[in-house]
Amino acid sequence: MRTVARRAVFVGVDIGGTFLKAGLVRGSRLLREVSIPTGRAATPAGTEFLVSEALGRLGVSSGGGAAAVGVGIPGLVRFPAGVVVSCVNLPGWKEVPLKKRLSRRLGLPVFVDNDVNVMTLAEWRYGAGKGAKNLVGVTLGTGVGGGLVIDGRFYRGSGGSAGEIGHLPLAAEGPACPCGGRACLEQTVGNKQILGWVKGELKKNRRSRIWTLIGDHLEALTPEVIDRACREGDPLARKAWRRSGEAIGLALSGAVNLLNPDRIVIGGGIAKAGHWLFTPIRKTVRQRAMRGLKDVPIVPARLGTQAGMIGAARLAQEELERS
Repeated sequence: MRTVARRAVFVGVDIGGTFLKAGLVRGSRLLREVSIPTGRAATPAGTEFLVSEALGRLGVSSGGGAAAVGVGIPGLVRFPAGVVVSCVNLPGWKEVPLKKRLSRRLGLPVFVDNDVNVMTLAEWRYGAGKGAKNLVGVTLGTGVGGGLVIDGRFYRGSGGSAGEIGHLPLAAEGPACPCGGRACLEQTVGNKQILGWVKGELKKNRRSRIWTLIGDHLEALTPEVIDRACREGDPLARKAWRRSGEAIGLALSGAVNLLNPDRIVIGGGIAKAGHWLFTPIRKTVRQRAMRGLKDVPIVPARLGTQAGMIGAARLAQEELERS
């Protein structure tokens, strides 16, 4: 095992379909960060270029300025090889040896994992999951992802893709999912799917407060608008979060019965709905999980938008020490 200086800094990179965020991290402290729009540059070659650019902006030169780089990406990753098997929401990613390519380009040790795994790692080490021996981490956003800690160790499964709670089926039949399945949780509670359901309901309900908030323009609908309408007492907005929370709670009931976790931590943009979402999640788990397991704490993530960068940096630190 390698000895790493106690005050060493690491780079954590959080790759998304809209932005690439990178931070210089020491422990749980984000010392500096940059955010770069991705757009069409979210291809493998474009991402390599953007990561290199981000490190330059952070003052990290080739082979210096940081001990190692950790990367979280929204896709299936063969760990520890750092091969990105696929990314459903990003173009051109199939069997990409990202760890090898970035390490060669940056002149630094690089470690690559799924983005929800690194978020879960951050919350487990420093956030709402700290102290848990068995933990389920969930992120709710464009997609729905999960990460697992079992018996005090991070669990990735035989191929590195364990924890994909967003692709648990809620029924025998339902909408097709890009993963190849049907009726996946993500096809009900992904950002796009929630907004699509609300838009469909708005066409049948002209009295909803949401119409005023969006100025009669459906394209202006966002989760933030639904949140505001909830606070202002709109029944449709509240039904949207209740419906989503019940679906999430149903999937988590299965996870609770299967894994018996100490805690469930939920983050991501959709989780900002707060108690409008968490109340039906908790209620559904209490109703559907086995007796003796149903009282598992279900708590919001604490590290917010920094979790991806902090978790990726922590991944780099742990894997460097292990090498």
